[in-house]
Amino acid sequence: QVQLVESGGGSVQAGGSLRLSCATSGRTVIRYTMGWFRQAPGKEREFVAAISWSGGSTDYADSVKGRFTISRDNAKNTVYLQMNSLKAEDTAVYFCAASSMSSTDYRRSYYDYWGQGTQVTVSS
Repeated sequence: QVQLVESGGGSVQAGGSLRLSCATSGRTVIRYTMGWFRQAPGKEREFVAAISWSGGSTDYADSVKGRFTISRDNAKNTVYLQMNSLKAEDTAVYFCAASSMSSTDYRRSYYDYWGQGTQVTVSS
């Protein structure tokens, strides 16, 4: 089993920044692809970003390209999502996810494990 715990959420004004962290425990996820998803009220959970196990490959939703950066520190078993130039439409619960597959993917079904989520609220 793999446990994922997100942190770093909060409230920020538009244009501000936040960095989310996802701490992993249990089975090692060094070889796992990691992803971030988000879910706004009344909307489906959507892909935000993903990173391969080595960090050599990343993928982003068009809506966050150029503003968000996903990274990982395998020595610390932690994945990060740096969010800059935040907009009101970025308001959502952000979820960390892990996949035993080797490449990045935007589909929710691709991921085997999920965290409980952390709230991000951006005020305009």
